[in-house]
Amino acid sequence: MGFDIDKIRADFPILLRQVHNKPLIYFDNAATSQKPKAVIDALVHYYTHLNANIHRGVHALSQEATDAYEQARDGVKTFFNAQFREEIIFTAGTTHSINIVAHGFRSLLNPGDEIIVGQAEHHSNIVPWQMACDLTGAVLKVLPIDDNGQLQLDALQSLLGPKTQLVVVNHVSNALGTINPIEKIIEMAHQAGAKVLIDGAQASSHIQVDVSALNVDFYTTSAHKMCGPTGVGMLYGKKELLELLPPYQGGGEMIKEVYFQGTTYAGLPHKFEAGTPNIAGGIGFGAAIEYLNEIGLDEIAAYEHDLLLYATEELKQVQGLRIYGDVPLKTAVISFNIEGLHPYDVGTLLDQMGIAVRTGQHCAQPVMDFYGIPGTVRASFAFYNTKDEIDTLVKGVKRAVNMLL
Repeated sequence: MGFDIDKIRADFPILLRQVHNKPLIYFDNAATSQKPKAVIDALVHYYTHLNANIHRGVHALSQEATDAYEQARDGVKTFFNAQFREEIIFTAGTTHSINIVAHGFRSLLNPGDEIIVGQAEHHSNIVPWQMACDLTGAVLKVLPIDDNGQLQLDALQSLLGPKTQLVVVNHVSNALGTINPIEKIIEMAHQAGAKVLIDGAQASSHIQVDVSALNVDFYTTSAHKMCGPTGVGMLYGKKELLELLPPYQGGGEMIKEVYFQGTTYAGLPHKFEAGTPNIAGGIGFGAAIEYLNEIGLDEIAAYEHDLLLYATEELKQVQGLRIYGDVPLKTAVISFNIEGLHPYDVGTLLDQMGIAVRTGQHCAQPVMDFYGIPGTVRASFAFYNTKDEIDTLVKGVKRAVNMLL
């Protein structure tokens, strides 16, 4: 396909709309990405031509819907280079995926066992582990970040011990955009005998992820961060570990036989996919992956990095502006504040100019507490954004400074 920014932008119908009588400039991609027409068409096609439940019917619609859904699973498997297709569990998203693993570990943890969680985690990768520890008597330990928002590997070495059962960190910080050295973290954890879960929600559309090469135990992501639909995501787990964990939910599809005297469970992946799934969402997830593959993740990463460098340089010219997590190794996210201004006020003024950014704690309150701030303004870029849009953002930030200070 090649990287043609004009053609790519034409693939996203929402980019044509206006907000407050201004052309939409969408810089909230870390919250959710926009959807190309190919994904929208896939959803419409399912409901128009295939709408039926899957895995359970002998009629044509059911079989065609099942084929489309399972082809999407194969696409996800290939994209992340899992060894077996049954290692790909379709979920409602990253939060759901993490909760499946955290729930499963409740049956494996003993009092005094330890779980290490990164300080810069999204709340979805903190709270489930707190709940697991509360129920089992396990201990939650925190892997700290430094002033640049980077995890301190020296501290990890001292935290790891014979009681460490699991290390859970994000691949990329949603609040700062910093890319964590997960290869080294996985290696260190495995040497200590611990398993590793990586929250990949912020990485999957920016970094080529090879779960086999990483040798990671669990990896999670959400389709809506990858130009796919909301309400669907992926849990990757090594086959032997997924077989070890108990089911998260009981119901249809996840069973083999049901008697009032007892029930036996279905094999992977169905063991963790109770009930009627988000069929259209799964098919849309597959369409999103096909779309990203057509462009090429390497091309996407290079283009977004160029946007990041340009925006960083331009925003640093604004007097009193501080960027948090200003490090070389990061995705296209700039989290900033302006001295004397509340991030909410800046975000509100930018919205009036048609510029969508995120303000607040970004579901990462410990990060904000670390810096002693109420939140940040977060501008997160995607491969359909442009330098012209960044110029408008910079003008908008300067206008906010002039109006509010």
